[in-house]
Amino acid sequence: MRQQDAHGVTQEILPPPKKMTLEEFLESDLEGYEYVKGELILMPAASWEHGLISAKVFLRLGTYVEDNQLGKVVTPDTGFQVGERVLKPDVAFLSTAHLPEDPSRACPVPPDLAVEVVSRTDILHRVEEKAFAYLEAGTQIVWVLKPVSETVMVYRSKTDISVLTCEDTLTGEDVVEGFSCQVAQLFE
Repeated sequence: MRQQDAHGVTQEILPPPKKMTLEEFLESDLEGYEYVKGELILMPAASWEHGLISAKVFLRLGTYVEDNQLGKVVTPDTGFQVGERVLKPDVAFLSTAHLPEDPSRACPVPPDLAVEVVSRTDILHRVEEKAFAYLEAGTQIVWVLKPVSETVMVYRSKTDISVLTCEDTLTGEDVVEGFSCQVAQLFE
């Protein structure tokens, strides 16, 4: 496949290998993929709606975390090692105690809080599988935002899941203590 770069120079773009080890993926400079069970999963460009909702979460959560010096909040370009996977949540929080020593690589630990925004092209059971993978790897809480129903699924474990509607308040519980916002504000 040929592609022109920003300067109009045509370059040969080779497709990534279909299978690789976790170590090979972590050593590679492949962008735009997640790694799941030995396979590369292409992450397509997000829709405008998806981007807006992710940005609202990032701005609200990021501002709170920075103001209170609780750690860092990152964007979906950031890879996290989640067990035998490397996932890129739409927004993620990592407490100061868990910040990696080498920020030039994928984060070797899962986020403390992972946020996934469901796209219209997502398959819901795959998003749920991701939520459980985060939890199994040590993520303390996962928020799954569903734009169609304007709800937030809050996953704490496989047996502790709640649904928040636009009339509810989303909180950081004991993971991002003191953080809260109205669910409706994330979908405006």
